[in-house]
Amino acid sequence: MRNILKQNGGLPVGRGAVIAFVLLGICVLIGLPHQTAAAEQRVLTLGQALQIARENNKDIRKAHQYGQSVQGRYVEERSAALPQLTLSGSASVARDDSQQLFFGTAAEQYSRVVDLSLSQPLYTWGKVSAAIRAAEVGLKTADEQLRLAHQGTQRDVAVAFYNLLLAKELHRVAVENLEQKKRHSDEAHKKFAAGVATDYDVLAADVSVQNARPEVIRTDNLIKTNRDQLSFLLGIEGEAVDAVGSLDMAVAPPPAFEEVLQIARDSRPELIDLRHRLGIYGELVTIAAAENKPRLDLKGAVGWHQLDIASLGNDGAAWKIGVYLSFPFFDGFKTDGRVQQARSDLATKRIEEQKLLDAISLEVRNAINNVREAGEIVTALAGTVRQAERLLQMAEKGYEYGVKIRLEVDDAQLNLLQAQSNLARARRDYLAARTNLDWTSGKLGE
Repeated sequence: MRNILKQNGGLPVGRGAVIAFVLLGICVLIGLPHQTAAAEQRVLTLGQALQIARENNKDIRKAHQYGQSVQGRYVEERSAALPQLTLSGSASVARDDSQQLFFGTAAEQYSRVVDLSLSQPLYTWGKVSAAIRAAEVGLKTADEQLRLAHQGTQRDVAVAFYNLLLAKELHRVAVENLEQKKRHSDEAHKKFAAGVATDYDVLAADVSVQNARPEVIRTDNLIKTNRDQLSFLLGIEGEAVDAVGSLDMAVAPPPAFEEVLQIARDSRPELIDLRHRLGIYGELVTIAAAENKPRLDLKGAVGWHQLDIASLGNDGAAWKIGVYLSFPFFDGFKTDGRVQQARSDLATKRIEEQKLLDAISLEVRNAINNVREAGEIVTALAGTVRQAERLLQMAEKGYEYGVKIRLEVDDAQLNLLQAQSNLARARRDYLAARTNLDWTSGKLGE
C-alpha cells in the first residue's frame, strides 16, 4: 500500500483516477457549449441561402408534389383511350322450381366461369381526346407552378436576407452609439472630479447612456427575429443561421416601364399558368358537349364455362365480340346545363386574365417607382454620414475644450445616428426594390 501511494504522488489509485476523470469532464463541459454553438450556427451568403431554399423550402416541395399529381392525372385521362382488360371468375349453384314443367324435377345447377373481357372505345365524339389534351396542358401548368414557387421563394429569401443584414447594421450603430455615450459619461465624471463640470453635466451624460440601451436591446431582438424568419424560409427550422454580406451596392437607374411590362407579360409564371388553364377550360367545354352524343365501343370476352344440371353437364371455351353503339339523345337537358357551366367558367378565366394583366401593369409601375425612389434616397444620403461624423468630431473637440455645450454634442450624435440608420434602411430598401422588380418582370433567378 505504501509503494502504491509513492507511485501515485501520495494518492490512492482509485481516488487519483476519479479526480482526473472529474477534471477531464469539467474541461469537456467548458468547451462543449462553444463547440456546439459553432457547429449549429450556419453563416450563409445570399447565394448559399438561395441554394438551401431551392432544396428545402416547403412551397417548392409542394410545387414538386403538384407536378407529381398532374402527371398522375395525365396518366389517368390517357387510360380512357387504351384497352381495358378485366379477368373475372365465378362459381355458383342455383335452383329454379319453375323448371319442373320441362324436366319433371327442379334440379340444382352448378356453374363455373372464367372470362377475360376487353373494352376499347372506338369513337367518343372527341371526349377522350379532349380529356387527354387537357391533361397535357395540365403538365405545363405544373411547370409554371414550380417556376412561381422558385421565384417567390427567391424573392422572400433575398428580402429576409437583406432584413437580417439591416438588423445587424442597426445593432452595430446602436452599440456604437451606446459606447460613445459611455465615453461621454466617463469624460463628464472626469471633468466633475476636476471641478470643471457640474452635477447637471454628469446626470445628463448618465441619462443619455441609459436612454441608448433600449435601442441596443431592440435591435438585438430584431436580429433574432430575422434569423428565425430566414431559417423558416430556408426550410431548416430549429437550426440557427446567420447572414454575411454587405448592403453596399451601386445605384443604377431602373429600366423603362414598357420594356419591363412586355417582359412581364411574356414571362410571369402565374400569367402563363392562367393561359394554360384557358386551354384546359376550352377542352372542358368539348368534354361537356360530348355527353349526349353517339359513342362506339368494341367489347369482347374469351373464357372457359362449365355447367352441370342433374346428370347432365359439359364445359368448354366461350367467346364473344361486338361493336356497341350508345346514344343518350335526351338526358333531361343535363348536358346543356354542363355546357353552359363550362362556357361560363371559360369566360370567367378570360376575365381573370385581363384582371391579372392590369394588376401586373400596376405592379410593374410601382416596382419601378420604388426602385427609383430608393435609389434617389441612397444617393442623397451617401455623403450625409461622412458629414455627420465630421460634425460630431468637431462638437466633441469643442466640448472637450469648453467652446461647445452639451446640447450641441447631443445634436451631433443624434444626427449621426439618424444618418447611419437612414442610409442602412435606404440601402436595404433599394436592394429589396431591385429584387421585387426582377420578380415582377418574371425573370428573377432566370
